Amino acid sequence: MKPVAETLDLAALLKDTREQLTYYKELGVENLETQSLKQSPALVSVPVTQPVLPPPSPFRTKTFSTDRPAQKPAAVSTPTDSLFGDLAAPAARIEKSSESFAEIWADIGDCTRCELCERRTNIVHTDGNQKARLMFVGEAPGADEDAQARPFVGRAGQLLTKMIEAIGFRREDVLIGNVNRCRPPGNRPPTPEEASMCKPFLLREIAVVQPEVIVVLGNTAMRNLLDIKQGITKVRGEFQDYQGVKVMPTFHPAYLLRDPSKKKETWEDLKKVRALLDSRRE
Repeated sequence: MKPVAETLDLAALLKDTREQLTYYKELGVENLETQSLKQSPALVSVPVTQPVLPPPSPFRTKTFSTDRPAQKPAAVSTPTDSLFGDLAAPAARIEKSSESFAEIWADIGDCTRCELCERRTNIVHTDGNQKARLMFVGEAPGADEDAQARPFVGRAGQLLTKMIEAIGFRREDVLIGNVNRCRPPGNRPPTPEEASMCKPFLLREIAVVQPEVIVVLGNTAMRNLLDIKQGITKVRGEFQDYQGVKVMPTFHPAYLLRDPSKKKETWEDLKKVRALLDSRRE
């Protein structure tokens, strides 16, 4: 093979690699398992007399030969589980707790663990069916919730109720809560420190109820429950995992009131939740 042809082949290989890396970055993939590729025999065959090329890309490989014209780089099948976890062993389900909500709330007490206690009217505990298959988790109470000591009772809560009814449930069939139980001033998002004070109690409630699906509403709730950095627009619509519990991230009802155009996407997310729950009844 002429040196010019080799240079063109290498340039094409590097271009394909850059395109693949850009694609994985858009998917949010930060690490790829390439050990299996390193152990695979004869992924690249380079005659001893040929110049030594850079190590093979983990995405595409090329076989060079002087007997025939260069072929288009062949795609290497990367195991699906190294990208998305679909084929990996399922995570251990969160251990069932024998606590009661009353015991958890007694531990919370008249909470003064963070500065949110200074301006609150009420602590807003999780509300609904404590044997629910479906749970909704938001970020924190608003003014109406703070006044009534119930989650999601204001305008956003009324929209959430309609969303719940649209997929065939009643509000009393599901469980509804927030990461934080005290209203932040001006309805701002809770700080990481404030969320860290409240989150353990929410996780204890989840361990008691063992819901089959949790719908997290908005960025703050999603990031606090799942410990991921991506924004809701990147993650919504795809089931995530929390210790064996399926989690569907979607837009917060308050956001839908500001941007009704996102209701269609939220409806698609909720239909997936309904379909999963229906499939588990079969």
